[in-house]
Amino acid sequence: QMQLVESGGGSVQPGGTLKLSCVASGFRSGTGFRSGRYCVAWFRQSPGKGRERVAAIGTGDGDTYFDDSIKDRFAISEDGAENTVYLHIHNLKPDDTAVYYCAATSGHVYPCPESRREYDYWGQGTQVTVSS
Repeated sequence: QMQLVESGGGSVQPGGTLKLSCVASGFRSGTGFRSGRYCVAWFRQSPGKGRERVAAIGTGDGDTYFDDSIKDRFAISEDGAENTVYLHIHNLKPDDTAVYYCAATSGHVYPCPESRREYDYWGQGTQVTVSS
């Protein structure tokens, strides 16, 4: 059973930068992100709104997916050796304030889905607050 733990959230001023981390564990011995293609996505949810996917990556092949509204400011990357996926957020805006969740599929999925229902494992979330 995969476990996901996010970190890196916090309070930042508009225009700032954050790097969120999602560390996965619970793999069978000798397996991990390098042994298969998982979809790992970052979702966010702000008060009164639904949970939306902002970015995703296919582990191992590096295919990336972004929501059109944020793709110029967000980047996603993977460290397969550490079973970690990062979300880099630049030029933060107050509208980016939300809880950011990491999610993963249980196996090979192509392309990485947009719907939260397609993801099998979730982290607990990390709060990002953007204000002056």
